[in-house]
Amino acid sequence: MALRELKDTGVGKSSIVWRFVEDSFDPNINPTIGASFMTKTVQYQNELHKFLIWDTAGQERFRALAPMYYRGSAAAIIVYDITKEETFSTLKNWVKELRQHGPPNIVVAIAGNKCDLNDVREVLEKDAKDYADSINAVFVETSAKNAININELFLEISRRIPSSNASAATGKGFKLRRQSSEADHRCC
Repeated sequence: MALRELKDTGVGKSSIVWRFVEDSFDPNINPTIGASFMTKTVQYQNELHKFLIWDTAGQERFRALAPMYYRGSAAAIIVYDITKEETFSTLKNWVKELRQHGPPNIVVAIAGNKCDLNDVREVLEKDAKDYADSINAVFVETSAKNAININELFLEISRRIPSSNASAATGKGFKLRRQSSEADHRCC
């Protein structure tokens, strides 16, 4: 499965990816320059899902590069910081761009990161969930720092991707590829 993460800078997208792939958290993680790439294979029902994750920079100067990463993707995670209202507002612009220029059947997931900082919350969970429901997106509040709902985010994406019996996403960018367990054992 190809996956693209869209975000503002500093919302914790790289931390979400790092927590998912490496199950660790670095409070001093450097901002992504351009994009980084990571993979992780997970079991979902009777299939292995291989996530090919493009972690893209949130800085405005890299925004023009985003379409080359989400074109052909099976899913995109758009991350906002629950403690910064402006990141939730910007998220809506990313959704609009993704809907205009991304694959027509891309699975969109919205992750409200830093839910461990509930005492300084600026974005109400209900508002974010209502918005996600209005665009038929997965919605999960996460904490990369405390490993809250990270695996659940990717599990929800797996649930929404058509099974290997359905037509698979093709093209460039973020991909989700499903492999049968049997095929994976032959390769390893």
